[in-house]
Amino acid sequence: MAEVIRFHRDENVNLAVASGLRQRGIDLTTTKDAGLIGASDVEQLDYARRAGRVIFSEDADFLILAAQTAQHAGIAYARKGTRSIRQIIDQLELIHGVMIAEDMQGHVEYL
Repeated sequence: MAEVIRFHRDENVNLAVASGLRQRGIDLTTTKDAGLIGASDVEQLDYARRAGRVIFSEDADFLILAAQTAQHAGIAYARKGTRSIRQIIDQLELIHGVMIAEDMQGHVEYL
């Protein structure tokens, strides 16, 4: 059976995104949940890889990391300030609904 996408929210993303996804029944961890407050982007991405979670961020540094390695569970990226919280939640829900975890391996999905 195909594994559903689970997300990890980068600490610089509004907490309302986590709340909205959880209200829609989508499995999501935050940097606080994972004990990663203040952790580097590399540590965040490594946690998400080990946990099998697609990281969602508005930090373009994750795009640089993705260009350096495909060893990640996936990155969903939106440039900060270009989407409302509602749009972000809707687009992440769409990714969750139409893709499986395997589809996101080493992949960057732009919102």
